[in-house]
Amino acid sequence: MAAPLETLRRVFGYPSFRGPQEEIIEHLIGGGDALVLMPTGGGKSLCYQIPALLREGVGVVVSPLIALMQDQVDALLQAGVRAAFLNSSQDYATASEVERRLRMDELDLIYVAPERLLTERFLGAMDYLVGRNRLALFAIDEAHCVSQWGHDFRPEYIQLSALHERYPTVPRIALTATADHLTRQEIITRLGLNAARVFISSFDRPNIRYTVVERDNPRRQLLDFLAGQRGAAGIVYCLSRKKVDETAAWLNQQGITALPYHAGLDAAVRLQHQQRFLREDGIVMVATIAFGMGIDKPDVRFVAHLDLPKSLEAYYQETGRAGRDGEPAEAWMTYGLNDVVIHRLRIDESAAGEEQKRVERSKLDALLAWCETAACRRALLLKYFSEEAGACGNCDTCLDPPQLWDGTVAAQKAMSAALRTGQRFGAGHLIDILRGKATEKVQQFGHGDLPTFGAGADLDDAGWRSVFRQLLAAGLLHADAQAFGALRLTDAARPVLKGETTLSLRRQAQRVSGKARRSGQESTLAGRRPGDGPPLDAADAPLFDALRVWRAGLAREQGVPAYVILHDKTLRELAIRRPASLAELLGVPGIGQAKAERYGEALLALMT
Repeated sequence: MAAPLETLRRVFGYPSFRGPQEEIIEHLIGGGDALVLMPTGGGKSLCYQIPALLREGVGVVVSPLIALMQDQVDALLQAGVRAAFLNSSQDYATASEVERRLRMDELDLIYVAPERLLTERFLGAMDYLVGRNRLALFAIDEAHCVSQWGHDFRPEYIQLSALHERYPTVPRIALTATADHLTRQEIITRLGLNAARVFISSFDRPNIRYTVVERDNPRRQLLDFLAGQRGAAGIVYCLSRKKVDETAAWLNQQGITALPYHAGLDAAVRLQHQQRFLREDGIVMVATIAFGMGIDKPDVRFVAHLDLPKSLEAYYQETGRAGRDGEPAEAWMTYGLNDVVIHRLRIDESAAGEEQKRVERSKLDALLAWCETAACRRALLLKYFSEEAGACGNCDTCLDPPQLWDGTVAAQKAMSAALRTGQRFGAGHLIDILRGKATEKVQQFGHGDLPTFGAGADLDDAGWRSVFRQLLAAGLLHADAQAFGALRLTDAARPVLKGETTLSLRRQAQRVSGKARRSGQESTLAGRRPGDGPPLDAADAPLFDALRVWRAGLAREQGVPAYVILHDKTLRELAIRRPASLAELLGVPGIGQAKAERYGEALLALMT
């Protein structure tokens, strides 16, 4: 049996590798560099953990997530791996003991923040290890942080190029769950990975159902969505800190346990809320994008966006925190005209250079096109990452296809209203004119006398907002940052305005109720992937529940998240297989030698 596969089975308890894992591991063991793009939940960690165990010395893992290193190390310790972390949360005595273990060959893996890695003290320790041939590899996790074009740029990541310059013989592996072509190239350039092999797995997360709803009453819409997620862990993303605080407080008033998380909170409060989310069941985290990168919690059942993210890349990364266990999960978002205007204004008003603004506008355009598509959302999302796919049958546009209509005349009316008012007003005022509303503002500017006044009475406010949103998304209108968001025509609008081309727009179909949608998901388990195992039947459910209670007790005793001990998927397999011996227990995915020795007796007792 090959050493990597034997290690996978003995230490981590999995019968076989997935996708390109084995090839990546063999390449790294052989001393090669690698850039790995693999979706969240795809098994990236094993790609450097197993080589670190099989190569001489210690593997150094660079992670920007100080608060999550503890859980990552706890999971390795459960599997019998000698692991530790070094970061600013530790006192001097604790950090010194870790450094002693590092120098004395008592560690297989050490997790370290990039700013700690690049200190002279830590570099000195690595110099010592290299001199004794005891530095196995460098793993640079969340590698997209190096990209200034990316959605989560961290300045300290750029300095990681020093690793290659200082330790050219030590293999490196850079890993990320999301990077478009531009970001991939910047990772390669900035980290000096020009000679590295690039491994790209499918970006598809088939267990996640994507849904975008036109914003109407966002709180009511969110509450309707959450009604089908009672007792489930999830994340609700908001654009501002104020909205995070207000939404979390409101959800608690509705009887939903919700915690706020953003950079404006005290660090101790953020850590407490993060640990509650990771270690308790059914917590809803309401957060800005300050929360989430690298979250290892496998049973996050939903990610909801109350505001539009910055790009498709950011959206994919954020929604990827749902359903890491392969079970059905939901990615739900409200989206409105104001989102388009706000994001365009933010780009135009930013201090970034023109080239960066151009890139950001391009990324926003791709996201808007995704929101407004009448085609399969998953196929369009995968195409953004250069992957072709057919219709998925597990997104809102597949399950409830929107109707298309000839919106040429409506677009002409909308653009004519903008032109006749001097291109000085936003969508709200233009809609009042089109619908024939003699508001104070309309009368003040004499716009009730325009030929377009009342010309759009056939559509209601929501219908016109949809038209303007799609014209902005299509690049026919532009929100002018210097004129407080006034809508101006672009050159691309002229052929439509002159009738030289037609324009198809999407009309939102009547959505099925949340209850019906959830029922369909539960009955088909549409997101289950090959290898995830069968669902529980009624006879196995009591044992599964008993295993969860047993695991929860252990987690409280040890002060670790329940999933660090055993994942739900492993508990499900135990409930179905009911192993009667240690040998049979070792055949259950997720139970390696160390866990079998530690928990085997208790587990076998529960089986009887």
